[in-house]
Formats: sequence, structure tokens, C-alpha cells
Amino acid sequence: MSETVNILGVDVAVTTLEKTAARVDRWLADGHKAYMCFAPVSTLVDSQKSAEYRSVVNGASLINPDGMPVVWVAHWKGEPEMQRTCGPDFLVHMLSRAGANGYRHFFYGGTDKSKDILLQKIKTRWPKVNIAGAIAPPFRAVGEIEDQSVIDEINASGADILWVGLGSPKQDYWMANHRDRLTVPVICGVGAAFDFVAGIKPMAPEWMRRSGLEWFFRLCSEPRRLWRRYILGNTQFIYYLITKELFRHG
Repeated sequence: MSETVNILGVDVAVTTLEKTAARVDRWLADGHKAYMCFAPVSTLVDSQKSAEYRSVVNGASLINPDGMPVVWVAHWKGEPEMQRTCGPDFLVHMLSRAGANGYRHFFYGGTDKSKDILLQKIKTRWPKVNIAGAIAPPFRAVGEIEDQSVIDEINASGADILWVGLGSPKQDYWMANHRDRLTVPVICGVGAAFDFVAGIKPMAPEWMRRSGLEWFFRLCSEPRRLWRRYILGNTQFIYYLITKELFRHG
């Protein structure tokens, strides 16, 4: 088994929730600084349109397969041990292990309201989680002084893991651009995970997630915001697979 499989130029990890968690444990034990991405179909599609973005994603220490279509392609390419490893599931997995490791968690993303709901939900569901801090950034460009203030607050918190919920590709660029100025060892870009864990947005039923239909559930939940990502994006993904993977693989 390989450690990664290249899908449309992106080196996606052959991993599971447990293996990714074990990787984070090793990074923290060894003092290794890392940022990790979670790559759904939309990330792979966006990486075809921008070499810069593809470089940002591939610059991550670990790229997790966030979506069954990504897993299916990996299985087709000879990596049957890959399992779906998405941001919301991984966040829940790590929070549920809080009593065993004592990691300090910092949350960056969302709105002030969603941040407060998230923190309360965590305190209620996982009372042993050590919350180092949380920041809800403004929905506008952040100036240099304001940006440095965010960095200073995160660094002063002594956090072990920084969870970034800005959505892709924004969060991936943010992690790549800030990792050298942050002292927190591990940074995880988990997209809409904050809203799912907080209960602000509904999660797709498990059977839909296992069968690769989560995109349809989310599209029905937020059609105006997500139609382009899923209708156009999924079509582009199939096109790229046929032209860049199927013919080459064959």
C-alpha cells in the first residue's frame, strides 16, 4: 500500500480517521509543525484551474480524502484501504479523544454567533476538551495589524491544534500563508465542520454519506450557495477524470 495516491495531480493520503489521528499524535509528540487539508471533489477541481492552488494543497503534510468519489477513484487506482476522511468527522473524532490526550484546541472561523454555539456544544458534549480559544474573523479583507493580532492571540494561547473553518480554497491559502508565523504545531482546515458540529447545519444521513450522495443532500439544503460547486463542479470532475486519468491509466 502506498502512503498517497495521485488524483488529478493532488497527492491524496491513503488513510482513515484513525490513521490520520495517529499521524497528528506523532506530529505533536515529535514537535513536527504541519498543516493538513481535506480534499473533496471541489478541491481537486479547483486544483486543475490554478497551479498555485494545487501547490498550496500539495504543500500540506497530509491531504485527506473528503468524499466517496475521491475514495472510489483511489480504489480504482489500486488503493483499496483508503477510507472517507472528512473534516467534520475528524473534528468529532479528535474531540471525543480529549480525555486521553489533553490537547489544547483553538478554533478560527465562522461568525460570533456560530462560534458561541460551537463552544457551548463542545463544552456540553465533550466536557474534557481543553479549549485554548476561538476567533470569528470578519467577512472582509483583514489588514496587516489585525492579522498580526490574530496570530498573536493564537500563539499566546499555547494551542496544540488549530482548527480553521473558512471553507476551501480560502482556508488552504490561509494555512499556507500563516503556518510559518504560528507556533501552534498542527493546523487543520475543516471547512463547514464548525456549523455541522454546532448543529447549525444538518449533516446528511449516514447512508447518503456512505453512498456518495452527501453532495445532493447539501445541494438541497443550500441550493443557491452550492449549485455551482456541485452541479458544475461534479461535471468538471468527471471530465477531468476522463481526460486526465482514464486515458492515462488505460
